[in-house]
This record gives sequence, structure tokens and C-alpha cells, in this order.
Amino acid sequence: MITYISLLRGINVSGQKPLPMADLKQLYESLKFKNVVTYIQSGNVIFTTDKKEIEITSMIEKAIVKKFGFEVPVMVRKVKEFENVVATNPYTKSQSVIEKRYVTFLEETPEATLNTAINKIDLSPDQFWITGKEIFLYCENGYGKTKLSNNFFENKLKVKATTRNWKTVNKLIGLANALK
Repeated sequence: MITYISLLRGINVSGQKPLPMADLKQLYESLKFKNVVTYIQSGNVIFTTDKKEIEITSMIEKAIVKKFGFEVPVMVRKVKEFENVVATNPYTKSQSVIEKRYVTFLEETPEATLNTAINKIDLSPDQFWITGKEIFLYCENGYGKTKLSNNFFENKLKVKATTRNWKTVNKLIGLANALK
């Protein structure tokens, strides 16, 4: 069994796409996932399964539409991938303020030409670093005031995205490792 972390985009925000975590947990269990744990109301779910990552994403997205009647993009990563995110964040060494660090998780690696084009954009004092399917963010005035939003990256990179703060990323790893 492999431990995964899934991140749902845009649920329970300003009354949009309401999805109680207890119902989400039941949905995951109905898909035969094991050791299902949810964390806060923003759609973070840890679980174990033998299924493949691409199959998992499709299963979850289809089940949400069937049960709740709306589409929700879902990003799925193995715990080891989350641990790699923590190990490679370029902003942990240069900026010590944890509340200003975020990670945007992408559905897939963006096309190289789009990646090159977005890297020419300067939105100082905020900074971003794209590596594979993740974007590391340092938001000087917080995520609520930055232009480096999910919509910004989705429009520029043509892939679905969801963002989590640095504390949540670390908490999810801790919860996942507790399942072992």
C-alpha cells in the first residue's frame, strides 16, 4: 500500500462548493481507500491504496461529481513527493518567515515554453520558483494580497493548480507518516 495526499481545489471557500470533511472521508472510503484522514476544511485528504496515481485522481473527481454535483480539480502526490517539496523549497534558506511560504501544486508539469514565458514575469516583492509540478511561493504581504494566485498560474501555464501554506504542507507530511 502506498500513502498518498490529495489536495482539492476551491472547496468550502466563501460558501462555494460546500463539501464537509466527514462526507469527503466517507467518499474516499467508498472508493476502497484505507486509513483515510482529512485535515482542515480546504480539502486535504491522506489515504493509502494500491491503485496508481492517475487512476486515483480520476476516481476521486468522478465520485465528487456523482455525489455532490460539482467538479473539483484534485491533485494527488505520494508522501515521498511531499517530503521532496519540503527538502527542495528554495525559500526555506533565504527567507525565514514561515507564514510567507506557500506551495502551488500543479496537475501536471507545464509546457517548457509556457514555463519560460512566466519566468520572465516580475511581481516583486513576491517571488516564485517553478520546479516540475510544484511552484514555490514567497509572498511578502501574504497569499491573500499576492497576484500569484491559482488563477494566475492556471491562466499562464494552462494547468490546474491549488495552493497550500507551508504549515499545512508540513502537517500533512506528519499526519501521513503517522499512518506508517
